[in-house]
Amino acid sequence: MKKFKSIVVITLMIIPLITLAQSFPEGTFPNEHNLEGAEWPRVDGKGNTYFRVYAPYAKKVQISFRGPMTREADGHWTYVSPEPEAVGFHYYQLIIDSLYVADPATKSYYGMSKWVSAIEIPEGLSYDKTQNVPHGEIRMKKYWSEMTQAWRMCYVYTPPQYDQNSDQRYPVLYLQHGGGEDETGWVFQGRMGDIMDNLIAEGKAVPMIVVMDRGYARLPGSEPMGRFDNPGMNAFLAGAKAPAAPPAAPAAERPARPAAPFRFHSVFPELLVKEIVPMIDASYRTLSDRENRAMAGLSMGGMHTFQVVMNNLDQFATLGGFSGGAGGVDQIETMYDGIFANPEKFNKQVKLMFLSIGEEEHPERVKAFAEALQDKGMQNVVYYESPGSAHEWLTWRRSLREFAPLLFR
Repeated sequence: MKKFKSIVVITLMIIPLITLAQSFPEGTFPNEHNLEGAEWPRVDGKGNTYFRVYAPYAKKVQISFRGPMTREADGHWTYVSPEPEAVGFHYYQLIIDSLYVADPATKSYYGMSKWVSAIEIPEGLSYDKTQNVPHGEIRMKKYWSEMTQAWRMCYVYTPPQYDQNSDQRYPVLYLQHGGGEDETGWVFQGRMGDIMDNLIAEGKAVPMIVVMDRGYARLPGSEPMGRFDNPGMNAFLAGAKAPAAPPAAPAAERPARPAAPFRFHSVFPELLVKEIVPMIDASYRTLSDRENRAMAGLSMGGMHTFQVVMNNLDQFATLGGFSGGAGGVDQIETMYDGIFANPEKFNKQVKLMFLSIGEEEHPERVKAFAEALQDKGMQNVVYYESPGSAHEWLTWRRSLREFAPLLFR
């Protein structure tokens, strides 16, 4: 009898689990950034998103850039997007009452100057996915900076067979993240390792070393750099096409919060030239001449790229600005000691200037800058516009896919 009762109890425990497993919205699948075994949030084939969060004592739960969730009788809160969301990688947070937190069901990524969650609407292509090809390695490299008097760390991608081909030296790409992100951005959000592995395996890109460092650096005793964690900047960094953030509570209902000034200054460009490049050349088998050294970056990293390369053409010959770094047409004659006013000098010193931007992030300025340079006779200027994407990782993954095959040819 006791054995029979045990079977009944176990069966009753299993039935709700089976019911739950069968209760997912039809045609949906788990978000690819979920922790192992986590079934929510979910996505369907059209790009609609489905969220479910357990917060039985909360009075209000929202999803950043989307809106309020609906409370269910069992203590869960649910949300279904009213229409399909844009393809690509999107940051988000849960707002439980007034507290912004990462979703405990997903992996966390450093973006918007904090650890946040992400949901991905699949693009349906494989260029940034792990495939059955030879794989490079992504290594963590710690080093001491005399300039900042601090330990720093960068990630270094070494191509397939780097350790086996011990006599071979490789060109180097310095690849920078954007504001509110760090040296982990290209490794995880950007999927650069898979992109490079696949391009190299297809023979579209030459094997190269890729260095990803933290784009913030300050001199000892200087004022800390401001954070990218205000609501307006969050929306910008999450992608211009992301749904609008939920409305803020009336002023009378929320405590006063002093505005933190945002400061963009960093000595990182100087640090890269004086310390990072020599450290990489001393630590890895690099080809250390300017023709085999390139730099690219997204947004803030694009600005850093122009500051580094255009002021150090004796050390770099190639640069790429992804959604950042390009100047205005009215500045062409005077920028960087007038090099844009001298097409012959530019074509001799710059092997490639790659400018890219998303179709949905107002590309007119960058496109006009690229076309103005081309019209002036700059032969090595390439413009790429990512279709249908905004200021987001889909634009930058695609940009790397287009940029890397042009390097070191």
